[in-house]
Amino acid sequence: MDESPQPHRVVIVGGGFGGLQVAQRLRRAPVALTLVDRRNFHLFQPLLYQVATGALSPGEIASPLRGVLKRHRNATVVMGDVTGIDLEGRTIAVSQAGERRAEISYDTLVVAAGAGHSYFGNDHWAAHAPGLKSLEDALELRRRVLSAFEAAEIEPDPEIQRALLTFVVVGAGPTGVELAGQISEIARDTVKRDFRHIDPTTASIILVEGADRVLTAFPPSLSAKAERQLRTLGVTVRTELFVVDVDAEGVTLKAAGGDAQERLASRTIVWAAGVAASPLAAQLAEATGAPLDRAGRVTVEPDLSLPGRPEVFVLGDMVRVSDGEGGQIPLPGVAPAAMQQGRHAAKVIRARLAGGEPPKPFRYVDKGNLATIGRMKAVGEIKGLRLSGTIAWLGWLFIHLFYLTGLQNRFLVFVRWTVSFLTRGRGARLITGGDDDPGRLSGEAPPTG
Repeated sequence: MDESPQPHRVVIVGGGFGGLQVAQRLRRAPVALTLVDRRNFHLFQPLLYQVATGALSPGEIASPLRGVLKRHRNATVVMGDVTGIDLEGRTIAVSQAGERRAEISYDTLVVAAGAGHSYFGNDHWAAHAPGLKSLEDALELRRRVLSAFEAAEIEPDPEIQRALLTFVVVGAGPTGVELAGQISEIARDTVKRDFRHIDPTTASIILVEGADRVLTAFPPSLSAKAERQLRTLGVTVRTELFVVDVDAEGVTLKAAGGDAQERLASRTIVWAAGVAASPLAAQLAEATGAPLDRAGRVTVEPDLSLPGRPEVFVLGDMVRVSDGEGGQIPLPGVAPAAMQQGRHAAKVIRARLAGGEPPKPFRYVDKGNLATIGRMKAVGEIKGLRLSGTIAWLGWLFIHLFYLTGLQNRFLVFVRWTVSFLTRGRGARLITGGDDDPGRLSGEAPPTG
């Protein structure tokens, strides 16, 4: 008896926006699909800062990948780290807890492993200035921000107390602007009546940016409006300054084009200044000779395939996309760009399987840009229409609810936002984790009762 032919094997590395789009668009394709991710959930990164500032809980912005794909009969989910890619043998190595567990073969490979923090060669700063790319990052940042107020409450030394109540956010892109605005609202609204020996409203929130304005991806007029809105929240905006050192007691800055240095005493520093592509991008570039840029992104063909390897697609924050004429297609590091790439890669795969004409080269369709700053404060540009204030804020709320994965999460976030708006509260304002967590003493569980 003849064995039935094996279905085409598609392996996707990364369950973020790009990778998940590929999986969902291949739901009815004649393929055996395997999705590999180091986490067992899809994370809605645009709302991470709300977890970091106690506005939302982790489970409200994350969806288990097995649950998302449970009706996709052709899909298998594997949790693990991809530690190696053998392009010649068409296999990937998957490890768990540092031990090699499996080798998975593919006919088509999609690599959408995302990006991490970049400290521009100063990785030792990470211990004192955490970034915001994962749930673990968000919970650590939430712990540091809230713990600073608690420490200030019992600190007798005025200078140390002032440093504890000084929060420095490095990088004035959307993440930095959103974090600065939210930390200010915590101090001036959420906890202003919660302490007896300090006045949280005197906290200093400083936003540092190397460029000459905040939100450089936006038109200058919207950047100016965003800066004014930040200032009304009490955020101090410092532009044209670069970080030269970070330690446990503060940050050292230098003006652009100058040698004079300035020291800011702060016990809570947040890094939102740069990203670096997944190390898998460098592996692929080394194996194929494809160029890498300064952020570690590999250059791919106009159809998103790796040069010389049409069976390998690379998406999202890991790539620069060639325009086929020696240049690159401008791509912002945002979720819509990764999602559009995922849909395009799935379209190419389906066309190949059907033996049809390949789709046109990938082109990014910019549907607009939005950044929220605080309560009823935001800026945005949608198809040439520039918005600010309450209208932009409502647009931001609607769009993020629409793209949030899972009906349950959309409902929970909508309810949480509504309650927070009416009460000015933050229901997830909990301090957990860290070496000083009481529940970690002697490795025992915390006492109850």
